[in-house]
Amino acid sequence: MAAPCPLPATQELSTLHAKLQGLLRFLREALAISNAHTVDFYTESLWEQLVDLPPETVLAVLRSSAAETEARPSEARPLVEGEREAGITDFPKIFCETSQKLVSVEGFALAAKYYSIQNLGICTPFEQLLVALRGNQKQRTGENVKPDEFMNLKKSHEVQAMSEVISSVAEYCGIKQVIDLGSGKGYLSSFLSLKYGLKVYGIDSSNTNTHGAEERNRKLKKHWKVYHTRSKLDVNGLVLKMAKERKVQDGINCKADIEGDCDSSPANQEEKCTSDFLPDFSGSVISNIRKQMENLHVHSHQEDNLCFGNAFSLIDLLPINAIEPTSSCRIPKRKMSEANKERRKTTSKSNESNIYSPLTSFITADSDLNDIIKDLENCLMVGLHTCGDLAPNTLRIFTSKSEIKGVCSVGCCYHLLSEEFENPPKECTQQKWGFPMSCYLKEERWCCGRNARMSACLALERVAVGRGLPTESLFYRAVLQDIIKDCYGITKCDQHVGKIYSKSSSFLDYVRKSLKKLGLDESKLPEKIIMDYYEKYKPRMNELEAFNMLKVVLAPCIETLILLDRLCYLKEQEDIAWSALVKLFDPVKSPRCYAVIALKKQQ
Repeated sequence: MAAPCPLPATQELSTLHAKLQGLLRFLREALAISNAHTVDFYTESLWEQLVDLPPETVLAVLRSSAAETEARPSEARPLVEGEREAGITDFPKIFCETSQKLVSVEGFALAAKYYSIQNLGICTPFEQLLVALRGNQKQRTGENVKPDEFMNLKKSHEVQAMSEVISSVAEYCGIKQVIDLGSGKGYLSSFLSLKYGLKVYGIDSSNTNTHGAEERNRKLKKHWKVYHTRSKLDVNGLVLKMAKERKVQDGINCKADIEGDCDSSPANQEEKCTSDFLPDFSGSVISNIRKQMENLHVHSHQEDNLCFGNAFSLIDLLPINAIEPTSSCRIPKRKMSEANKERRKTTSKSNESNIYSPLTSFITADSDLNDIIKDLENCLMVGLHTCGDLAPNTLRIFTSKSEIKGVCSVGCCYHLLSEEFENPPKECTQQKWGFPMSCYLKEERWCCGRNARMSACLALERVAVGRGLPTESLFYRAVLQDIIKDCYGITKCDQHVGKIYSKSSSFLDYVRKSLKKLGLDESKLPEKIIMDYYEKYKPRMNELEAFNMLKVVLAPCIETLILLDRLCYLKEQEDIAWSALVKLFDPVKSPRCYAVIALKKQQ
């Protein structure tokens, strides 16, 4: 790394521990709400058990808070340093000390906002990181690539943002190889290879995904060739347009030009040779064209690595003195074109390393990358929405493998994480769990629980409170559970009903179809009994709605805990030079928007 710019300052491990301590203090009381399953809402009397407030009060306060944030998002109250240091003790009493029930919804909402990632001040701004990584280098320009034409808008947004930071980290570290774990359909891998000329290995556990990624990469290359050709044709069009505009002026000056040609000086002979190809261009015009060419060649060099040919080349259209002013007069147009083609062949052969290679392998924390990638070298490890344990395993592989110099990981599917302290271990031999990773939370023996991790997939920033959850479908399922318990004696049902709600015309139809799918005899239940349950709980539907709003408000705190745990794990490693949480994506477009990024110390 040649004289790198200093990266943005991040918070020390001790500071992160202090924030974790306050967050845990709040979650110890609030976690019961996140871990409650709405399926059991009526059978377990969850409202009476956990909330000591009327549902109307909860709904009114949370809706008002959400409306205020929505109306004035730029004025969302940031927490100043003094408030951050004050901690949870300054909040109004949120839970009753004896019953542990929620007694202050205002305090609950304030605490949940306080412990969101954004308000804790633990995020490094995306643009600030890019500026530090690039130094004085300008952002790459000159491309007309629109990936949303061959990806959906969400994926296009994610791929562009993440590839930008990955390519900047790679250039900062002087690295050309990237390993994309959980590469799936290969969008990120293909984009990194095609746009930035990086050698990418995309590893996915699904053989179907791997084969699909190969085919998709072939199609992306085809799209890329079209854009590449179009970009160059834009400059070709500029040349021809300029030539046409000069035609009238050239006719007027024709006589003077001929007289001037009588001068037999070498300089004038060279100018005459140039005019055999296109009308004379002024120095400013040639300078303009050269700038266009330079913009193109910034990226066309990388695109040439993929053996993309053009229908015709700019070098065959420009006046010779615009490119090779000292010797081009001696090279005929046809030979120049052949020379250009030969250059392309040589360039592409010498840069065959800039490719995307999909591989199939199931990755664990103990996977040996040398067995999977034979030419493993200094590289970056990345993952876009790596599922469950793959995200923490990505970080573990990064810390254990000397060749991996940096990591950029965006996780998802928190509910699929394995938890070390979720169930008392019987004879489980697993040693590396998805959560917790940090020594701090391991010492606390902290456990979130699956339902809480599932709720972390929600977030107040991303789901409009009161509009983000299909309350009626949840209501149907909760009432169905009470029917199953009373009429069939089943207290816990491990089977999933699935998406029957969307296929049902009424509550009665929903119950009939659900019982049939669960293998229960629906003929033993007359219509009247089913509808009696509906009428019994219909007036209490607002309880379920209010309860789910509480879960949505609390969701960012669970995500904060999981991501803080990963960041603390990296801060605990001695060979990590820099690590941070970075908000890569627009949360409206992509809910899982936070990346864990880290770089190792130089050796």
